[in-house]
Amino acid sequence: MLHQEGLGPGNGEVVWLKADFSELENARDAAELFMRLEQRLDVLVNNAAQLTGPFEKTKDGLSRHMTVKCVLLSCYDLMLLKGATFSSHFGPYILTRTLLPLLVKTSKEPGSDVRIVTLSSLAHRTSRAAQPLIEFRELKDFNEEFRDDVYPDWSRYCMTKLANVLWMRELQKHLDASGAAITCIPINPGTVNTFASRMPFPFIASILFAIFFDIPEVGAYTSCFAAASPAIRANPEKYKGAFLEPVGIITEPSENAKDDKLAKELWETTESILANVGI
Repeated sequence: MLHQEGLGPGNGEVVWLKADFSELENARDAAELFMRLEQRLDVLVNNAAQLTGPFEKTKDGLSRHMTVKCVLLSCYDLMLLKGATFSSHFGPYILTRTLLPLLVKTSKEPGSDVRIVTLSSLAHRTSRAAQPLIEFRELKDFNEEFRDDVYPDWSRYCMTKLANVLWMRELQKHLDASGAAITCIPINPGTVNTFASRMPFPFIASILFAIFFDIPEVGAYTSCFAAASPAIRANPEKYKGAFLEPVGIITEPSENAKDDKLAKELWETTESILANVGI
């Protein structure tokens, strides 16, 4: 269908890139492969998340909820769509960090408008993510199971979505300090039905979700705004580190998400953990 609409060689092309982030090195390898294939990268969208599923750890000892995430990458006339798997912090962090040299290089090209978009959620304001005295000081803070909570999956999900906003805000500070003309935007895509099939009693869930949740196409609107809107190109300072909600509206994130000390702590501990596992 995309080719029927005019997509093709010389006019943009969709190319699949394997990016299974179930293990940390896979995120790095996917980014390195991309950089061997391409000369520029204008937009990186870290997309999707893992809401349901048992608590598991990777071979590096990290919560899988904090590790894996689907991504959509777009470059000058190439898109790499959905690198299979799910949620949330370490996978996109490694991918983005590895791709930064190419993103920075592209930002120096005439007429460039480089953006990094990460999908968070309204969940970053709720549950465990709304509690006071949150810390990201050591590995155990990323591996909380919350087994005594009513819905542990939701508690873990909310914490990963908070991490997404904190990371984007801190990354923006680092890029600004380096002089890189790159805009980082965390977003809430809205309440989108992408997971009814993974819920208990999926048939019933699919009926209920169809009533109360948006379809995925609608859920993509704010991602598309953040990735491609000319309004952001016209006023990048307004959008740097800003939290967007449907459709493209700047709103205040949670108090925890605005905590500069917590954002710095998340950044430093993430770097320390990755150094300890050789990434």
